[in-house]
Amino acid sequence: MEILSILRKWFGKKKKVMNSSIAQRWKHLSGQNIWGELLDPLDIDLRRYIIHYGEMAQATYDAFNTEKASKFAGSSLYGKKDFFSNLGLEKGNPYRYQVTKFLYATSQIPVPEAFIIRPLSREAWSKESNWIGYVAVATDEGKAVLGRRDIVIAWRGTVQTLEWIDDLEFNLVSPEKMFADQRSDPKVHEGWYSIYTSEDSRSPYNKISARDQVLNEVRRLVDQFKNEEISITVTGHSLGAALATLNAVDIVANGYNKSKNQSRKTSPVTAFLFASPRVGDSDFEKAFTGFKDLRALRVRNALDVVPNYPLKGYSDVGEELAIDTRKSKYLKSPGNLSNRHNLEGYLHGVAGTQGSKGGFNLVVNRDIALLNKSINGLKDEYFVPVSWSVQKNKGMVQQADGSWKLMDHEYQDDDDP
Repeated sequence: MEILSILRKWFGKKKKVMNSSIAQRWKHLSGQNIWGELLDPLDIDLRRYIIHYGEMAQATYDAFNTEKASKFAGSSLYGKKDFFSNLGLEKGNPYRYQVTKFLYATSQIPVPEAFIIRPLSREAWSKESNWIGYVAVATDEGKAVLGRRDIVIAWRGTVQTLEWIDDLEFNLVSPEKMFADQRSDPKVHEGWYSIYTSEDSRSPYNKISARDQVLNEVRRLVDQFKNEEISITVTGHSLGAALATLNAVDIVANGYNKSKNQSRKTSPVTAFLFASPRVGDSDFEKAFTGFKDLRALRVRNALDVVPNYPLKGYSDVGEELAIDTRKSKYLKSPGNLSNRHNLEGYLHGVAGTQGSKGGFNLVVNRDIALLNKSINGLKDEYFVPVSWSVQKNKGMVQQADGSWKLMDHEYQDDDDP
């Protein structure tokens, strides 16, 4: 009854409530049976499920401060307490979470500026680190709808054009911090691994690496909710998908999906990956596949070039869901590389794909205005402004004396570190 009452509150009609069975089906939707017949044609609950986690990944873009003139460039615009409310992810959304931890990353090797933004200000909040994502946990209300206590880790991707593909070297390295006990010698992309594992004593935000930050928080939450049914869901887009892949296998390989006091009780770990570049070699793929509590679903849009990279020496992990946004009647044709890689475009594709033999029909009522949030993708006939998602006055606030000041950062008493 608790689940029904919450769903009625958000969806209204009882018929819709009865058709919503995510709480009962979550294990299958999270890949318990490797998705089997759910992918083609795409199951309606799985559509909603994938979009939900895609929105969690999109939140990392929408909250990221990219204004280099700001001393807070490279940080989150919002604090943890009201994070989802500030991003418009609570109205009409029954899946309630609370952010518990912000994640910060740096890199010991040079990486393109698309990955780590440097503020111009001498008073910059950090010269070495960027905000790279967050950890959130389902509230009691969210748990009732989701069917379990879900821990979500969302990793931010690149925020600039796709030129970084040509600027990046694709060297492979041994991920010794992740696979200390592996008999084989899996190798992963040096750049992804550096961002995930680097620390910098000069930065208060990266005295420990993004890896240690997230693993410590996952361990804390798994211990806190050890007497409940728990799932761990990792998500990201582009670079964020690569980091999510490393993070997901790391959690399982090193036992962070089980409580220290209940070593036999493990929680499933699922990665929902959007537009992911390849992460490791064939030995990495074999190691990834060998963990029974680990699943990954890669969503790939036709003609998006990023999932093709690196071209040689790398292997895909997990299962693939193919979409083709060229079939959408709402999008401009033929589009361009950036539009085909855009995460909102991906979620539109998930909402409307009709499988390998079908066309396109928005069976999930997802607002098409979101397609123009950061790009010029929607047809002009829908009268939605291009790249409409901007801070009011780009963060400039008028002062009492009439002057203007850049105030684009929300301070909260729970700010990290």
